[in-house]
Amino acid sequence: MSDNKLKLGSLTALVIGSMIGGGIFSLPQNMAEGAEAGAILIGWIITAIGMLCLAFVFQTLANRKPDLDAGVYAYAKAGFGHYLGFSSAWGYWISAWIGNVGYLVLLFGTLGYFFPVFGEGNTPTAIIAASILLWATHALVLRGIKEATFVNAIITIAKVVPLITFIAIALISFKMDIFTTDFWGAKNPELGSVLDQVKSMMLVTVWVFIGIEGASLYSARAEKRSDVGKATILGFVGVLALLVLVNVLSAGIMTQPELAGLKNPSMAYVLERAVGSWGAAFISIGLIVSLLGALLSWILFCSETLYAASKDGTMPAFFHKENKNGVPANALWITNGCIQLFLIITLFSAGTYLKLILLATSMILLPYLFSAGYAALLTMRKETYEMGDKDLVKDTVIAWVGVVYGIWLIYAAGVEYLLLSALLYAPGTFVYVWARKENKEVAFTTIEKIIVAIVFIGAIIAAIGLAQGKLSL
Repeated sequence: MSDNKLKLGSLTALVIGSMIGGGIFSLPQNMAEGAEAGAILIGWIITAIGMLCLAFVFQTLANRKPDLDAGVYAYAKAGFGHYLGFSSAWGYWISAWIGNVGYLVLLFGTLGYFFPVFGEGNTPTAIIAASILLWATHALVLRGIKEATFVNAIITIAKVVPLITFIAIALISFKMDIFTTDFWGAKNPELGSVLDQVKSMMLVTVWVFIGIEGASLYSARAEKRSDVGKATILGFVGVLALLVLVNVLSAGIMTQPELAGLKNPSMAYVLERAVGSWGAAFISIGLIVSLLGALLSWILFCSETLYAASKDGTMPAFFHKENKNGVPANALWITNGCIQLFLIITLFSAGTYLKLILLATSMILLPYLFSAGYAALLTMRKETYEMGDKDLVKDTVIAWVGVVYGIWLIYAAGVEYLLLSALLYAPGTFVYVWARKENKEVAFTTIEKIIVAIVFIGAIIAAIGLAQGKLSL
Protein backbone atom coordinates (compact mmCIF):
# COMPACT_ATOMS: atom_id res chain seq x y z
CA MET A 1 0.00 0.00 0.00
CA SER A 2 3.08 2.25 -0.03
CA ASP A 3 2.32 3.54 -3.51
CA ASN A 4 -1.09 4.87 -2.48
CA LYS A 5 0.10 8.11 -0.84
CA LEU A 6 -2.53 10.79 -0.28
CA LYS A 7 -1.88 14.51 -0.86
CA LEU A 8 -3.32 17.40 1.19
CA GLY A 9 -6.23 17.86 -1.20
CA SER A 10 -7.31 14.21 -0.96
CA LEU A 11 -6.94 14.18 2.84
CA THR A 12 -9.00 17.37 3.18
CA ALA A 13 -11.65 15.96 0.83
CA LEU A 14 -11.84 12.84 3.01
CA VAL A 15 -12.48 15.00 6.09
CA ILE A 16 -15.06 17.23 4.39
CA GLY A 17 -16.59 14.34 2.48
CA SER A 18 -17.10 12.27 5.61
CA MET A 19 -18.57 15.16 7.63
CA ILE A 20 -20.90 16.45 4.92
CA GLY A 21 -23.29 13.56 4.53
CA GLY A 22 -27.03 13.64 5.12
CA GLY A 23 -26.83 15.49 8.44
CA ILE A 24 -26.48 19.01 7.10
CA PHE A 25 -29.45 18.57 4.76
CA SER A 26 -31.68 17.63 7.70
CA LEU A 27 -30.15 20.13 10.10
CA PRO A 28 -32.92 22.79 10.12
CA GLN A 29 -35.58 20.34 11.36
CA ASN A 30 -33.26 18.32 13.61
CA MET A 31 -32.17 21.41 15.54
CA ALA A 32 -35.55 23.13 15.65
CA GLU A 33 -37.23 20.02 17.06
CA GLY A 34 -35.72 20.66 20.47
CA ALA A 35 -34.38 24.22 20.49
CA GLU A 36 -35.13 27.83 19.56
CA ALA A 37 -32.74 30.28 17.92
CA GLY A 38 -31.07 31.53 21.12
CA ALA A 39 -30.28 28.05 22.42
CA ILE A 40 -29.13 27.01 18.96
CA LEU A 41 -26.57 29.83 18.91
CA ILE A 42 -25.29 28.84 22.37
CA GLY A 43 -25.10 25.22 21.25
CA TRP A 44 -23.03 26.12 18.20
CA ILE A 45 -20.64 28.19 20.30
CA ILE A 46 -20.11 25.21 22.63
CA THR A 47 -19.74 22.88 19.64
CA ALA A 48 -17.33 25.20 17.82
CA ILE A 49 -15.04 25.46 20.85
CA GLY A 50 -15.25 21.76 21.70
CA MET A 51 -14.84 20.43 18.19
CA LEU A 52 -12.09 22.93 17.38
CA CYS A 53 -10.18 21.65 20.40
CA LEU A 54 -10.73 18.07 19.21
CA ALA A 55 -9.46 19.09 15.78
CA PHE A 56 -6.35 20.59 17.38
CA VAL A 57 -5.98 17.45 19.52
CA PHE A 58 -5.88 15.30 16.40
CA GLN A 59 -3.45 17.74 14.78
CA THR A 60 -1.15 17.74 17.83
CA LEU A 61 -1.20 13.97 18.22
CA ALA A 62 -0.49 13.47 14.51
CA ASN A 63 2.62 15.66 14.82
CA ARG A 64 3.88 14.51 18.24
CA LYS A 65 3.10 10.82 17.91
CA PRO A 66 3.84 10.02 14.25
CA ASP A 67 4.27 6.34 15.11
CA LEU A 68 0.58 6.13 16.09
CA ASP A 69 -0.75 6.19 12.56
CA ALA A 70 -4.09 4.41 13.07
CA GLY A 71 -5.85 7.50 14.41
CA VAL A 72 -8.52 7.40 17.10
CA TYR A 73 -8.05 3.80 18.19
CA ALA A 74 -4.27 4.07 18.50
CA TYR A 75 -4.48 7.05 20.86
CA ALA A 76 -6.88 5.25 23.20
CA LYS A 77 -4.64 2.18 23.31
CA ALA A 78 -1.46 4.15 23.95
CA GLY A 79 -3.06 6.13 26.73
CA PHE A 80 -5.40 3.70 28.45
CA GLY A 81 -4.37 0.15 27.63
CA HIS A 82 -5.26 -2.70 25.30
CA TYR A 83 -8.93 -3.22 26.18
CA LEU A 84 -9.96 0.43 25.99
CA GLY A 85 -7.92 0.75 22.80
CA PHE A 86 -9.81 -2.18 21.33
CA SER A 87 -13.13 -0.76 22.57
CA SER A 88 -12.34 2.54 20.88
CA ALA A 89 -11.73 0.77 17.56
CA TRP A 90 -14.83 -1.38 18.04
CA GLY A 91 -17.08 1.56 18.91
CA TYR A 92 -15.73 3.65 16.06
CA TRP A 93 -16.28 0.83 13.61
CA ILE A 94 -19.86 0.18 14.75
CA SER A 95 -20.66 3.89 14.66
CA ALA A 96 -19.35 4.12 11.11
CA TRP A 97 -21.23 1.19 9.59
CA ILE A 98 -24.50 1.99 11.38
CA GLY A 99 -24.14 5.48 9.95
CA ASN A 100 -23.80 3.94 6.50
CA VAL A 101 -27.12 2.16 6.97
CA GLY A 102 -28.62 5.57 7.69
CA TYR A 103 -26.98 7.09 4.61
CA LEU A 104 -28.40 4.41 2.34
CA VAL A 105 -31.93 4.61 3.74
CA LEU A 106 -31.93 8.42 3.59
CA LEU A 107 -30.51 8.33 0.07
CA PHE A 108 -33.35 6.22 -1.29
CA GLY A 109 -35.87 8.08 0.84
CA THR A 110 -34.72 11.23 -0.96
CA LEU A 111 -34.99 9.47 -4.31
CA GLY A 112 -38.55 8.73 -3.24
CA TYR A 113 -39.24 12.46 -3.84
CA PHE A 114 -38.78 11.71 -7.54
CA PHE A 115 -39.68 8.00 -7.64
CA PRO A 116 -42.46 7.07 -5.16
CA VAL A 117 -41.59 3.36 -5.40
CA PHE A 118 -38.69 4.03 -3.01
CA GLY A 119 -41.03 5.42 -0.35
CA GLU A 120 -39.11 6.60 2.70
CA GLY A 121 -36.10 4.46 1.85
CA ASN A 122 -37.23 1.25 3.58
CA THR A 123 -39.52 -0.33 0.99
CA PRO A 124 -38.47 -3.67 -0.58
CA THR A 125 -37.55 -1.87 -3.81
CA ALA A 126 -35.47 0.69 -1.92
CA ILE A 127 -33.62 -1.97 0.07
CA ILE A 128 -32.84 -3.96 -3.10
CA ALA A 129 -31.55 -0.80 -4.81
CA ALA A 130 -29.55 0.19 -1.71
CA SER A 131 -27.99 -3.29 -1.62
CA ILE A 132 -26.95 -3.02 -5.27
CA LEU A 133 -25.35 0.38 -4.57
CA LEU A 134 -23.61 -0.97 -1.48
CA TRP A 135 -21.93 -3.79 -3.34
CA ALA A 136 -21.08 -1.56 -6.31
CA THR A 137 -19.25 0.73 -3.87
CA HIS A 138 -17.65 -2.36 -2.36
CA ALA A 139 -16.30 -3.30 -5.80
CA LEU A 140 -14.95 0.24 -6.30
CA VAL A 141 -13.06 0.20 -3.00
CA LEU A 142 -11.62 -3.25 -3.79
CA ARG A 143 -9.92 -1.69 -6.80
CA GLY A 144 -7.70 0.38 -4.51
CA ILE A 145 -7.81 3.08 -1.84
CA LYS A 146 -6.19 5.72 -4.02
CA GLU A 147 -8.74 5.32 -6.79
CA ALA A 148 -11.65 5.47 -4.33
CA THR A 149 -10.37 8.62 -2.62
CA PHE A 150 -9.98 10.29 -6.03
CA VAL A 151 -13.65 9.63 -6.78
CA ASN A 152 -14.52 10.95 -3.31
CA ALA A 153 -12.63 14.20 -4.00
CA ILE A 154 -14.70 14.80 -7.14
CA ILE A 155 -17.97 14.07 -5.30
CA THR A 156 -16.99 16.38 -2.42
CA ILE A 157 -16.58 19.32 -4.80
CA ALA A 158 -19.90 18.54 -6.50
CA LYS A 159 -21.95 18.33 -3.32
CA VAL A 160 -20.73 21.63 -1.83
CA VAL A 161 -22.30 23.57 -4.72
CA PRO A 162 -25.98 23.20 -3.64
CA LEU A 163 -25.02 24.11 -0.06
CA ILE A 164 -23.39 27.35 -1.17
CA THR A 165 -26.39 28.06 -3.40
CA PHE A 166 -28.76 27.51 -0.46
CA ILE A 167 -26.74 29.88 1.73
CA ALA A 168 -26.71 32.60 -0.93
CA ILE A 169 -30.50 32.44 -1.40
CA ALA A 170 -31.12 32.16 2.36
CA LEU A 171 -29.07 35.30 3.00
CA ILE A 172 -31.40 37.22 0.72
CA SER A 173 -34.57 35.63 2.16
CA PHE A 174 -33.54 35.91 5.85
CA LYS A 175 -35.94 37.95 8.04
CA MET A 176 -34.79 39.10 11.46
CA ASP A 177 -38.34 39.31 12.84
CA ILE A 178 -38.84 35.59 12.14
CA PHE A 179 -35.45 34.76 13.67
CA THR A 180 -36.30 36.60 16.92
CA THR A 181 -39.99 35.62 17.19
CA ASP A 182 -39.47 33.46 20.30
CA PHE A 183 -35.69 33.70 20.66
CA TRP A 184 -35.39 31.72 23.92
CA GLY A 185 -38.41 29.44 23.46
CA ALA A 186 -40.41 31.01 26.32
CA LYS A 187 -43.69 30.59 24.42
CA ASN A 188 -43.13 26.85 23.98
CA PRO A 189 -42.76 25.18 27.41
CA GLU A 190 -42.32 21.76 25.74
CA LEU A 191 -38.81 22.84 24.75
CA GLY A 192 -37.82 23.18 28.41
CA SER A 193 -35.11 25.44 29.77
CA VAL A 194 -32.33 26.88 27.65
CA LEU A 195 -30.00 24.20 29.10
CA ASP A 196 -32.46 21.47 28.09
CA GLN A 197 -32.64 22.95 24.61
CA VAL A 198 -28.85 23.07 24.28
CA LYS A 199 -28.55 19.45 25.49
CA SER A 200 -31.19 18.34 22.97
CA MET A 201 -29.06 19.46 20.03
CA MET A 202 -25.70 18.05 21.16
CA LEU A 203 -25.96 14.59 19.57
CA VAL A 204 -27.05 16.24 16.33
CA THR A 205 -24.01 18.51 16.29
CA VAL A 206 -21.71 15.56 16.93
CA TRP A 207 -23.40 13.56 14.17
CA VAL A 208 -22.73 16.27 11.59
CA PHE A 209 -19.08 16.53 12.69
CA ILE A 210 -18.26 12.82 12.78
CA GLY A 211 -15.38 12.40 10.37
CA ILE A 212 -13.26 15.23 11.77
CA GLU A 213 -10.65 12.59 12.59
CA GLY A 214 -10.65 11.24 9.03
CA ALA A 215 -7.21 12.54 8.09
CA SER A 216 -5.71 11.06 11.27
CA LEU A 217 -7.09 7.65 10.36
CA TYR A 218 -5.22 7.88 7.05
CA SER A 219 -2.05 9.43 8.46
CA ALA A 220 0.02 6.37 7.50
CA ARG A 221 -0.99 6.92 3.88
CA ALA A 222 -0.28 10.68 3.82
CA GLU A 223 2.40 11.89 1.41
CA LYS A 224 3.49 14.44 4.04
CA ARG A 225 2.90 13.91 7.76
CA SER A 226 2.30 17.65 8.28
CA ASP A 227 -0.64 17.49 5.85
CA VAL A 228 -2.68 15.42 8.35
CA GLY A 229 -3.08 18.30 10.80
CA LYS A 230 -3.63 20.85 8.03
CA ALA A 231 -6.38 18.72 6.45
CA THR A 232 -8.13 18.31 9.80
CA ILE A 233 -8.23 22.07 10.52
CA LEU A 234 -9.14 23.05 6.95
CA GLY A 235 -11.96 20.53 6.88
CA PHE A 236 -13.27 21.60 10.28
CA VAL A 237 -13.36 25.34 9.55
CA GLY A 238 -15.04 24.87 6.19
CA VAL A 239 -17.71 22.49 7.45
CA LEU A 240 -18.39 24.55 10.60
CA ALA A 241 -19.10 27.63 8.48
CA LEU A 242 -21.50 25.70 6.25
CA LEU A 243 -23.35 24.10 9.20
CA VAL A 244 -23.86 27.30 11.17
CA LEU A 245 -24.97 29.30 8.14
CA VAL A 246 -27.46 26.64 7.04
CA ASN A 247 -28.90 26.30 10.54
CA VAL A 248 -29.09 29.99 11.50
CA LEU A 249 -30.32 31.27 8.13
CA SER A 250 -33.10 28.65 8.07
CA ALA A 251 -34.36 30.01 11.41
CA GLY A 252 -34.82 33.37 9.71
CA ILE A 253 -36.98 31.92 6.93
CA MET A 254 -39.33 29.68 8.93
CA THR A 255 -40.30 29.75 12.61
CA GLN A 256 -39.28 27.05 15.07
CA PRO A 257 -42.66 25.21 15.01
CA GLU A 258 -42.65 25.28 11.20
CA LEU A 259 -39.10 23.95 10.98
CA ALA A 260 -39.75 21.28 13.60
CA GLY A 261 -42.71 19.99 11.59
CA LEU A 262 -40.83 19.58 8.30
CA LYS A 263 -40.03 16.25 6.68
CA ASN A 264 -36.41 15.48 5.93
CA PRO A 265 -34.36 16.54 4.08
CA SER A 266 -35.76 19.71 5.72
CA MET A 267 -33.34 22.02 3.91
CA ALA A 268 -35.21 21.23 0.71
CA TYR A 269 -38.48 22.55 2.13
CA VAL A 270 -36.83 25.65 3.57
CA LEU A 271 -35.55 26.52 0.10
CA GLU A 272 -38.96 25.69 -1.31
CA ARG A 273 -40.44 28.35 1.02
CA ALA A 274 -37.90 30.85 -0.28
CA VAL A 275 -37.95 30.24 -4.05
CA GLY A 276 -40.73 27.78 -4.87
CA SER A 277 -41.00 24.09 -5.74
CA TRP A 278 -37.78 23.91 -7.78
CA GLY A 279 -35.83 24.57 -4.58
CA ALA A 280 -36.87 21.25 -3.03
CA ALA A 281 -35.84 19.31 -6.14
CA PHE A 282 -32.50 21.15 -6.33
CA ILE A 283 -31.56 20.37 -2.72
CA SER A 284 -32.75 16.77 -3.04
CA ILE A 285 -30.37 16.26 -5.96
CA GLY A 286 -27.58 17.81 -3.89
CA LEU A 287 -28.36 15.45 -1.02
CA ILE A 288 -28.21 12.43 -3.31
CA VAL A 289 -24.71 13.42 -4.47
CA SER A 290 -23.68 14.19 -0.88
CA LEU A 291 -24.83 10.84 0.44
CA LEU A 292 -22.98 8.99 -2.31
CA GLY A 293 -19.76 10.70 -1.24
CA ALA A 294 -20.36 10.12 2.47
CA LEU A 295 -21.13 6.46 1.85
CA LEU A 296 -17.81 6.01 0.05
CA SER A 297 -15.86 7.84 2.76
CA TRP A 298 -17.32 5.81 5.59
CA ILE A 299 -16.95 2.45 3.90
CA LEU A 300 -13.28 3.37 3.55
CA PHE A 301 -13.09 4.39 7.21
CA CYS A 302 -14.82 1.24 8.44
CA SER A 303 -12.49 -1.18 6.73
CA GLU A 304 -9.42 0.91 7.55
CA THR A 305 -10.31 0.83 11.28
CA LEU A 306 -10.45 -2.97 11.40
CA TYR A 307 -7.33 -3.30 9.25
CA ALA A 308 -5.25 -0.84 11.28
CA ALA A 309 -6.28 -2.44 14.57
CA SER A 310 -5.33 -5.89 13.29
CA LYS A 311 -1.79 -4.83 12.39
CA ASP A 312 -0.67 -4.72 16.01
CA GLY A 313 -2.86 -7.53 17.28
CA THR A 314 -5.66 -5.43 18.79
CA MET A 315 -8.06 -7.04 16.33
CA PRO A 316 -7.70 -10.65 15.10
CA ALA A 317 -5.28 -11.24 12.22
CA PHE A 318 -8.27 -12.20 10.06
CA PHE A 319 -8.89 -8.48 9.41
CA HIS A 320 -5.32 -7.91 8.21
CA LYS A 321 -5.66 -9.76 4.91
CA GLU A 322 -5.23 -7.57 1.82
CA ASN A 323 -6.09 -8.23 -1.81
CA LYS A 324 -3.72 -7.70 -4.73
CA ASN A 325 -4.56 -3.97 -4.77
CA GLY A 326 -3.52 -3.54 -1.15
CA VAL A 327 -7.11 -3.18 0.13
CA PRO A 328 -8.11 -4.80 3.48
CA ALA A 329 -10.54 -7.20 1.82
CA ASN A 330 -11.72 -9.22 4.85
CA ALA A 331 -12.40 -6.06 6.85
CA LEU A 332 -14.36 -4.68 3.92
CA TRP A 333 -16.45 -7.85 3.50
CA ILE A 334 -17.34 -8.00 7.22
CA THR A 335 -18.24 -4.30 7.30
CA ASN A 336 -20.49 -4.41 4.27
CA GLY A 337 -22.02 -7.68 5.44
CA CYS A 338 -23.12 -5.92 8.65
CA ILE A 339 -24.52 -3.01 6.64
CA GLN A 340 -26.44 -5.45 4.44
CA LEU A 341 -27.89 -7.21 7.49
CA PHE A 342 -29.18 -3.96 8.99
CA LEU A 343 -30.57 -2.83 5.64
CA ILE A 344 -32.74 -5.96 5.72
CA ILE A 345 -33.77 -5.16 9.31
CA THR A 346 -35.08 -1.76 8.18
CA LEU A 347 -37.70 -3.61 6.15
CA PHE A 348 -39.30 -4.73 9.38
CA SER A 349 -38.57 -1.84 11.74
CA ALA A 350 -38.62 1.65 10.26
CA GLY A 351 -38.28 3.18 13.71
CA THR A 352 -35.08 1.24 14.35
CA TYR A 353 -33.23 3.23 11.71
CA LEU A 354 -33.97 6.59 13.35
CA LYS A 355 -32.92 5.34 16.75
CA LEU A 356 -29.72 3.78 15.41
CA ILE A 357 -28.59 7.09 13.90
CA LEU A 358 -28.48 8.62 17.39
CA LEU A 359 -26.95 5.41 18.71
CA ALA A 360 -24.26 5.62 16.03
CA THR A 361 -23.41 9.06 17.38
CA SER A 362 -23.27 7.89 21.00
CA MET A 363 -20.91 5.05 20.03
CA ILE A 364 -18.24 7.50 18.92
CA LEU A 365 -18.30 9.66 22.06
CA LEU A 366 -15.89 7.44 24.02
CA PRO A 367 -13.29 7.24 21.20
CA TYR A 368 -13.30 11.06 21.01
CA LEU A 369 -12.99 11.36 24.80
CA PHE A 370 -10.11 8.87 24.89
CA SER A 371 -8.22 10.85 22.22
CA ALA A 372 -8.53 14.10 24.17
CA GLY A 373 -7.62 12.22 27.34
CA TYR A 374 -4.44 10.87 25.75
CA ALA A 375 -3.43 14.36 24.64
CA ALA A 376 -3.97 15.52 28.23
CA LEU A 377 -1.80 12.67 29.52
CA LEU A 378 1.04 13.70 27.21
CA THR A 379 0.99 17.24 28.60
CA MET A 380 0.83 16.00 32.21
CA ARG A 381 3.83 13.71 31.65
CA LYS A 382 5.54 16.32 29.45
CA GLU A 383 6.01 13.46 27.00
CA THR A 384 7.35 14.74 23.64
CA TYR A 385 7.74 18.20 25.22
CA GLU A 386 11.24 19.54 25.91
CA MET A 387 12.10 21.86 28.80
CA GLY A 388 10.61 25.29 28.14
CA ASP A 389 8.53 24.12 25.16
CA LYS A 390 6.27 27.06 24.40
CA ASP A 391 3.51 24.76 23.11
CA LEU A 392 3.02 22.97 26.43
CA VAL A 393 0.60 25.47 28.00
CA LYS A 394 -1.40 25.85 24.80
CA ASP A 395 -1.66 22.11 24.24
CA THR A 396 -2.61 21.54 27.89
CA VAL A 397 -5.55 23.96 27.66
CA ILE A 398 -6.71 22.51 24.34
CA ALA A 399 -6.51 18.92 25.59
CA TRP A 400 -8.43 19.58 28.80
CA VAL A 401 -11.12 21.59 27.01
CA GLY A 402 -11.46 18.56 24.72
CA VAL A 403 -11.80 16.27 27.75
CA VAL A 404 -14.47 18.48 29.37
CA TYR A 405 -16.32 18.68 26.06
CA GLY A 406 -16.25 14.89 25.72
CA ILE A 407 -17.67 14.44 29.23
CA TRP A 408 -20.34 17.05 28.50
CA LEU A 409 -21.39 15.16 25.36
CA ILE A 410 -21.81 11.92 27.30
CA TYR A 411 -23.91 13.78 29.89
CA ALA A 412 -26.01 15.38 27.15
CA ALA A 413 -26.57 12.01 25.45
CA GLY A 414 -28.16 10.62 28.60
CA VAL A 415 -28.36 7.29 30.40
CA GLU A 416 -30.46 5.59 27.71
CA TYR A 417 -27.78 5.88 25.04
CA LEU A 418 -25.02 4.87 27.46
CA LEU A 419 -26.89 1.64 28.19
CA LEU A 420 -27.61 0.94 24.52
CA SER A 421 -23.96 1.62 23.72
CA ALA A 422 -22.92 -0.90 26.38
CA LEU A 423 -25.14 -3.46 24.65
CA LEU A 424 -23.08 -3.03 21.48
CA TYR A 425 -19.71 -2.78 23.21
CA ALA A 426 -20.22 -6.02 25.18
CA PRO A 427 -20.06 -8.49 22.21
CA GLY A 428 -16.79 -6.90 21.10
CA THR A 429 -15.19 -8.27 24.25
CA PHE A 430 -15.27 -11.78 22.73
CA VAL A 431 -13.51 -10.52 19.59
CA TYR A 432 -10.91 -8.89 21.86
CA VAL A 433 -10.31 -12.16 23.74
CA TRP A 434 -9.93 -13.93 20.37
CA ALA A 435 -7.20 -11.46 19.39
CA ARG A 436 -5.41 -11.72 22.75
CA LYS A 437 -5.38 -15.53 22.64
CA GLU A 438 -4.14 -15.39 19.06
CA ASN A 439 -1.15 -13.39 20.31
CA LYS A 440 -0.75 -15.61 23.41
CA GLU A 441 -1.29 -12.65 25.74
CA VAL A 442 -3.27 -12.28 28.97
CA ALA A 443 -6.72 -10.97 28.10
CA PHE A 444 -7.37 -8.49 30.92
CA THR A 445 -5.59 -6.60 33.66
CA THR A 446 -7.36 -6.25 37.03
CA ILE A 447 -8.67 -2.79 36.16
CA GLU A 448 -9.81 -3.98 32.74
CA LYS A 449 -11.79 -6.80 34.38
CA ILE A 450 -13.67 -4.20 36.40
CA ILE A 451 -14.36 -2.18 33.24
CA VAL A 452 -15.59 -5.31 31.42
CA ALA A 453 -17.90 -6.11 34.36
CA ILE A 454 -19.38 -2.59 34.21
CA VAL A 455 -19.90 -2.89 30.46
CA PHE A 456 -21.72 -6.21 30.80
CA ILE A 457 -23.87 -4.94 33.67
CA GLY A 458 -24.87 -2.02 31.47
CA ALA A 459 -25.57 -4.41 28.58
CA ILE A 460 -27.76 -6.62 30.79
CA ILE A 461 -29.72 -3.61 32.04
CA ALA A 462 -30.17 -2.45 28.44
CA ALA A 463 -31.34 -5.91 27.33
CA ILE A 464 -33.89 -6.03 30.18
CA GLY A 465 -35.03 -2.52 29.28
CA LEU A 466 -35.52 -3.54 25.66
CA ALA A 467 -37.44 -6.65 26.66
CA GLN A 468 -39.72 -4.61 28.92
CA GLY A 469 -40.19 -1.85 26.38
CA LYS A 470 -38.49 0.76 28.56
CA LEU A 471 -35.73 1.16 25.99
CA SER A 472 -36.01 0.92 22.22
CA LEU A 473 -33.74 0.68 19.23
